[in-house]
Amino acid sequence: MIPTPDDARRRHYGAFYSRPAVGADETVLLALGNCQAESLRLVVPASVATTVRIPPVHELTADDLPFLAAWLGRADAVVAQPIRDGYRGLPLGTRELLEQTRPGARHAVLPVIRFAGLYPRHLIIRPPEDPSANPPLVSYHDAGVLASAAGLRLTPLSVEAVRAVAAESIEALRLREERHGTVVASDLFAAPSFDLMRTINHPGNPVWVALGTRVLDRLGLPGSAADPGLPLLDSVHAPREAAVIEAFGLGDEPSASWTVEGRTVSAEEVRAAHLEWYAAHPGAVAAGLSRHASTLALLGLAS
Repeated sequence: MIPTPDDARRRHYGAFYSRPAVGADETVLLALGNCQAESLRLVVPASVATTVRIPPVHELTADDLPFLAAWLGRADAVVAQPIRDGYRGLPLGTRELLEQTRPGARHAVLPVIRFAGLYPRHLIIRPPEDPSANPPLVSYHDAGVLASAAGLRLTPLSVEAVRAVAAESIEALRLREERHGTVVASDLFAAPSFDLMRTINHPGNPVWVALGTRVLDRLGLPGSAADPGLPLLDSVHAPREAAVIEAFGLGDEPSASWTVEGRTVSAEEVRAAHLEWYAAHPGAVAAGLSRHASTLALLGLAS
């Protein structure tokens, strides 16, 4: 019998689908959200809490809800990213999830971490016609390529622009923390380095260890987070620009290529593929220019 994708999924998230088979004396911690929540889970030592690998919220289905409810009803502590009520037509909002926990369960909210200071030209765009659509090769949009698709241009990246985008990005993160009452992460980027971020939304291990310790403290759990011994969110590494290295006094060498699942992909290859994609998705161009108008202005968008 040939295994189905559902069989593979159930093996990958085996504990989640087995329902809460844990001892009464075990402290169970759940981390809910996207790949960032899973990274947070991986820095929680087994000596502190038993954790459960849970599908990211954008993959959860109605069939998963009974298993999720069973774990929420058993959990001693829950860490969740900010998720709106009724997400994807399911009761997966942060408030809706926390309401399913038992009395006395402890809660913490984890901010969605995006820091653009190290990759100031990179953007995340959700095309209005299909918010899940991404361009080929890498899902990050380059402001210069976006400008070209719109018949515009960017001035060469300057040290001043790098620092301005970094400050804007930290302030945006700080405001998200305040809005959602999250554990604080924004101060972790006061001295940027490439160890901290692999892309604009893939933090490296030092961020997760520091943030994990803060989460455990917020939850009142003993001990500290620990590096799991493997690189987290390591599948994609963005190019490193000379102006960024100069702006923050880093000792790294510039790089014009992406690393995707261990494969080198040139910036020119990405540019060509993305321009072709923009031609087929003009709504993405308009959405990007609108959503990121402030950042584009800092980068020197010109006609």
